Amino acid sequence: MAQTEPNLDHDVSWFLLPSYWAKMVVALISFLCFANSYDGDFVFDDSEAIINNKDLRAETPLGDLWYHDFWGSKLSSNTSHKSYRPLTVLTFRINYLLAGGFYPVGFHVINIILHCTISVLMIDVFSILLGGLQFSNKGRRLNLAPKSSLLAALLFAVHPVHTECVAGIVGRADLLCALFFLLSFLGYCKAFRENKEGHTFSVFWVLVSVILGAIAMLCKEQGITILGLNAVFDALVINKINFLELIQKLLHKDKSLEAINYNYYYSLNAWLLLCPWWLCFDWSMGCIPLIKSVSDWRIIALAALWFCLIGLICQALCSEDSHKRRILTLGLGFLIIPFLPASNLFFRVGFVIAERVIYLPSIGYCILFTYGFSLLSKQAKKKKILAVAVLGILLINVMRCTLRSSQWRSEEQLFRSALSVCPLNAKVHYNVGKNLADKGNQSAAIKYYREAVRLNPKYVHAMNNLGNILKERNELHEAEELLSLAVQIQPDFAAAWMNLGIVQNSLRRYEEAEQSYWTAIKHRKKYPDCYYNLGRLYADLNRHIDALNAWRNATVLKPEHSLAWNNMIILLDNTGNLAQAEAVGREALELIPNDHSLMFSLANVLGKSQKYKESEALFLKAIKANPNAASYHGNLAVLYHRWGNLDLAKKHYEVSLKLDPMAPGTKENYNLLRRKLEQLQKKGGA
Repeated sequence: MAQTEPNLDHDVSWFLLPSYWAKMVVALISFLCFANSYDGDFVFDDSEAIINNKDLRAETPLGDLWYHDFWGSKLSSNTSHKSYRPLTVLTFRINYLLAGGFYPVGFHVINIILHCTISVLMIDVFSILLGGLQFSNKGRRLNLAPKSSLLAALLFAVHPVHTECVAGIVGRADLLCALFFLLSFLGYCKAFRENKEGHTFSVFWVLVSVILGAIAMLCKEQGITILGLNAVFDALVINKINFLELIQKLLHKDKSLEAINYNYYYSLNAWLLLCPWWLCFDWSMGCIPLIKSVSDWRIIALAALWFCLIGLICQALCSEDSHKRRILTLGLGFLIIPFLPASNLFFRVGFVIAERVIYLPSIGYCILFTYGFSLLSKQAKKKKILAVAVLGILLINVMRCTLRSSQWRSEEQLFRSALSVCPLNAKVHYNVGKNLADKGNQSAAIKYYREAVRLNPKYVHAMNNLGNILKERNELHEAEELLSLAVQIQPDFAAAWMNLGIVQNSLRRYEEAEQSYWTAIKHRKKYPDCYYNLGRLYADLNRHIDALNAWRNATVLKPEHSLAWNNMIILLDNTGNLAQAEAVGREALELIPNDHSLMFSLANVLGKSQKYKESEALFLKAIKANPNAASYHGNLAVLYHRWGNLDLAKKHYEVSLKLDPMAPGTKENYNLLRRKLEQLQKKGGA
């Protein structure tokens, strides 16, 4: 291809580095921006996508990944999110297996490496988009815009809006999608070459591009848009189609705009690219109030967005400068096409704004910014001042990335950072409250849960969690009101039905509690915790057979349900069914061999059955696992007391009383033992 286009770098006052050094600089700076996120926790969506996702565990067949969604649910399930990203889940699974568990460092490191790799690739991508696809006489692709491509790659590498993708582990889907998206684009470019003999076309590289595009799509659905971008690139750069003539024919057709609110959301996405200062982990639930009137001043944002877009589109399609048309069209293509799956134009998605979906569209922003900088440089008399200003923007973005990455290190910092950005977002207050509740700060959690319910009076999950805390604080009547309202708003909310049953049980309204439990089970067939609580209700009512059946159901659904196993053993023990209690205890320990509470319960049963040696071994094993449990030492002392090992009994009574001076029965047993020892000493002395 002949070099007939003007050189964009001619007017750009920027650093010129050899290709190798340019890539090293971009890699280093992109690493520095997000390096402090490497030792962050699992936060926000990471819990559901990674910690609670059974597809990561070795016992789940690898083939199941192809039939499950991103969160580990069956795609055929009505509750499935329908997000199909099996290759991303596969990388999570590899992370989990290599680390030997859920250790977040390895997950974070991979995300940082992926972003650095993508940022380096951007130099090659931008060199084509800004400098054109041109070759030397030997058929080697030329980089005709090394300064511009370096600037654009730096803008991409340090953009703060990318923090969610890099610092949030779930952002792996966007990173992998972007990586294979760009490789597909570069592969497509390799299919077209020019040498001394003329143009060449490689079917092999087209197939490679298609395969890489398919891989991008299996990492995240957005990857399918590479087909559209490759088509635009083919039409514009390879075949040099004149869109001006084509658009003139299409202008005769009317095309209506989408609803006002969606247009406003588009303008906010654009603003996040232009000014990524106000960033939030979640933009739902009232974060952005709806525009309800044309007199709303935010209409100005819509007008500004469409004014700029229409202006750019007109220049991209109607300019007589083919160089300008190519850069603007490709810039708009990268800005718009990857964003289409999240635009709500073709189908509804579960969000209106999400910073992670701007990862690929930001490529288009970087192209347009760099081209605008070149135009300003051409007109400016003091080009160095302009270059310093751009350098200042890059440095500010680096600092913003570093700060934002630190906020993503823990859920507390992440959720609290959103309070100033989206104070009207009920979900933000809910997450702050949940984080506080998990740390035991119930009083503060109540405040945030109440605010979440105030902002969104139909927020059933906030009502459920608030009801739970009030239940634990014995504020049962308000808890009942909240939980009753939650199930009234969402009748199939199984967790709220179960918690309502617990409250009703505490209020001694047993029939209502039983009905609530069965309603919960009706809406969630496999609900072991609900069967466990139902068993407790039956035990309170002395319906022992029903209680045992309920707890057995809980252990069938969840074999590691320690509380249900323990309650079965204790109930059988208390009702004198020692043989059955022993059988259940042994069965439980086979399934959960390291559970010290089960060891303790079975040891009690064995002691009553006069199997002292085996009982002693289990008591000692339980104490080794939990040495500060006063009851473990106290009951072992009782065993030694019965067995006649009085010195050991005395030792463990004393340890038990030291750990818990008010331990029920222990002091009395200890005093009995001391009197017996004194009597023995007197007899011995006589």
